[in-house]
Amino acid sequence: MKIAIIGGGIAGVSAAYELTHRGVDFTLYEASGRLGGIVETIRRNGFVVECGPDSWVTEKPWARDLAIELGLEDEIISSNDDQRRTYIVQDNNLIAMPDGMRMMVPTRWEPLLISSLFTEAAKQAYRLEEERAEELKASIPANDESVASFVRRHFGDEVARTIAGPLLAGVFGGDIDRLSARAVMPAFVKMEREYGSLITALQSGKRGGDNRPSVFTTLKSGLQTLVDRMALALPAGSVQLHRTVHGISRNEKAWQIAAADTIMIFDAVILAAPADVTRKLLAPLDPAYDSLLSMDASSAIVIALAFEAGLEPEIKIPPGFGFLVPQKLRESPDPQLLACTFVDQKFLHRAPEGAKLLRAFFGGEDAPQLLDASDEEVEALAQRQLSILLGSLPDPSFTVIRRWPRSLPQYEIGHLEKMVELEERVRALPGLSLIGNAYYGVGLPDLVKQGRDAARQIAGA
Repeated sequence: MKIAIIGGGIAGVSAAYELTHRGVDFTLYEASGRLGGIVETIRRNGFVVECGPDSWVTEKPWARDLAIELGLEDEIISSNDDQRRTYIVQDNNLIAMPDGMRMMVPTRWEPLLISSLFTEAAKQAYRLEEERAEELKASIPANDESVASFVRRHFGDEVARTIAGPLLAGVFGGDIDRLSARAVMPAFVKMEREYGSLITALQSGKRGGDNRPSVFTTLKSGLQTLVDRMALALPAGSVQLHRTVHGISRNEKAWQIAAADTIMIFDAVILAAPADVTRKLLAPLDPAYDSLLSMDASSAIVIALAFEAGLEPEIKIPPGFGFLVPQKLRESPDPQLLACTFVDQKFLHRAPEGAKLLRAFFGGEDAPQLLDASDEEVEALAQRQLSILLGSLPDPSFTVIRRWPRSLPQYEIGHLEKMVELEERVRALPGLSLIGNAYYGVGLPDLVKQGRDAARQIAGA
């Protein structure tokens, strides 16, 4: 058996690693010159700078399990949750989210009720949510709904704008009026079906706070180590970089992969490319793929600013992990920050002692304006907006800027129903698997799991 893997992001590399484990022959095609996709780590002057995701959600085990399997257990570090605090920008001020929030749902009343983040009307909506449990159950729509609709039914428009919008923009770069509640927040949808009240659901499932694991997990030397360690295990000659696949076809017995000026024959294909690429490759085989894989995707611009110790003026960063910016409330015509992470406060081993490392993010509807902007323009814009919120900043010791065009697929209303139809079409083509962030999850653990599961299924495990 010989397998083609198209796409060398974390999902494709995970599939290749699993096939290697199982002794299955494969060729991995990657159009760029490196593996990992948006997983990329820059190490410079004692700083560890992530150019894409900086961690994975701890409660999903698959990335951690893989790291341990790769001999990286000593590399695993948790977020500094004793310092965890997230701010929301209001009137150019950083207002802390109340302690004990799980996304937009409180697990503790006192921090919420004394918070200046919400008006009294929003606090009253929170108070009434538990009493409305049966009403909320009865109001569950028969079909999918937007995240905004879901949150508004429970807590009102202010909570949707103030917390849900910025939080989901930070993950998807998307609009909560378009994102699917069932695809993006399945745990909360399940809670609503069972309890009606989300507050009651979280209170009933609350465990001892002292024993809960940290929310985020990463690797001391950076997430690229996970990709690099898998790549080391792959057979020599199995990876073809700078190799764009421009066509695939199938006869009754095999798949043909056209790359450059060659056509290779394979028994199965794992497509781990972005949805746009996958759509172009599959549409000639079945026109239905053209619509099923046509989905909006937002772009992200990441700028990391490293400040060595002793710079003047002194950098004063409030305690916590970073801040989020509600996009609907902005007044400036300039592209607006989505968020900023205080990296050295979120994780240890990210900056030398006394140094500071910030990661700022642009995206959403503003991203197209910045994809073609110069690095100097992006840096100046980020510096200007950060200085308004954090006080005067010195020139950074160095910056790292990455542009990730259409890297965040939008799970819009009806996404899961669309995926069911897509799966039916895939089953009609024996030996085909689709994996990646366009389908069932955008986090590293989800992508690792997708890649390894696809490889196991093809290998007959």
